[in-house]
Amino acid sequence: MLRDIGGTYVVNGVIGLIFAASGPVAVILAAGAAGHLTAAQLSSWIFGVFVLNGILTLIASWVYRAPLGFAWTIPGTVLVGASLQHLSWAEVVGAFLLTGLLILLVGLTGRVRQAMSALPMPIVMGMVAGVFLHFGLDIVAAVGADPWVAAPIVIAFFGLQFHGTVSRWMPPIIGAFVVGGIAVAATGSFHSGPKPSSPLAVPVFTVPEFTVRAALELVLPLAITVIVVQNGQGVAVLRASGHRVPVNAVTIACGVWSAAAATVGAISTCLTGPTNALLVSDGRRERHYIAALTFGVLAIVVGLFAPVFVELMQAMPAAFIATVGGLALLGALQSAFRGAFGSRFTMGALVTFLVSVSDLTILNIGSAFWALIAGVLVSWLVERDDFGRAAADRSVSPSPPTSTATPRGGGQTSEAVSPPSRM
Repeated sequence: MLRDIGGTYVVNGVIGLIFAASGPVAVILAAGAAGHLTAAQLSSWIFGVFVLNGILTLIASWVYRAPLGFAWTIPGTVLVGASLQHLSWAEVVGAFLLTGLLILLVGLTGRVRQAMSALPMPIVMGMVAGVFLHFGLDIVAAVGADPWVAAPIVIAFFGLQFHGTVSRWMPPIIGAFVVGGIAVAATGSFHSGPKPSSPLAVPVFTVPEFTVRAALELVLPLAITVIVVQNGQGVAVLRASGHRVPVNAVTIACGVWSAAAATVGAISTCLTGPTNALLVSDGRRERHYIAALTFGVLAIVVGLFAPVFVELMQAMPAAFIATVGGLALLGALQSAFRGAFGSRFTMGALVTFLVSVSDLTILNIGSAFWALIAGVLVSWLVERDDFGRAAADRSVSPSPPTSTATPRGGGQTSEAVSPPSRM
């Protein structure tokens, strides 16, 4: 490890951490505000997603000598924000715990790929697009409500994307975050609240409440976003960089860590796509794991000082949180629309999207669950040929070659995905 350490990899790890601590944290704060969570509950949430996932990143990246950066499901966080408007926090925590157990069960079956293909991807992405949409709309509303804060953030975000070299060294969301901080300071809209009693995080343990409505509304959508959307994206990013990913082991780890995170009120764990893309953005493939180790260490530090971090973020005006959080999800929203309406299952995806944004509640169960049900039913009725074509594609596509990824120091082997050939 000492031989592999290099400035490039340490910087990549730092950038990955700054990304995770900017836009994605703004999404957590926005979700918490929707559910009127206390500062202590938010600090515990951030403690869980940073400290616990930082530890998992260190363990997995060291064991497999690969950049396996774990974080939390952003689509799931947005979904939880909507559910907190009619579910209690104890019910949500109970759903977090059940989600972890479901993910663990899927991983233990050894059939993660089959689980990923159980639901048509366009329908899943239609749900994600519907869940994300209001964050995009919040950007527009923030610019209208507080243009002196929101407009500079938006201009910086798109301005940094104008030149590829600049955006490579300064990710747009990080630049937007910095410019937003300057705008807040210049307008005098930073309003500090009560100081935390301690700068160190104190996990808040919430007794879970298990209800049918929370389980139906959250567990299946959360598990789908982790296994299909987030882990699928993370695996694709790492494969494109030539890394072998132990898919089943990753899923099992996500299940165990999601259940552990639930005890401190934190959202489910996943193999994050955007952060891993930053970790492998430069340097030699065999040394990328150093970036992940750097990310893991820094994530633990941020999580330990979660109360200070939450205090600073909550002192920011609402327009700052809404704009940064919305911009952080803008690329994901674009990808969700592209995945939903690209080729097959387009009518089912459209129905899924419409139900997702409708805030429909039946039997006290929110719209995300009913959106998946409605989308699959509509596709089964009017797009049955697409099911047949999708099944035919899976049957004729050669199975991806597998090899054994032996952990450092030996041990039981685990399924791994071979990287694609480089063009």
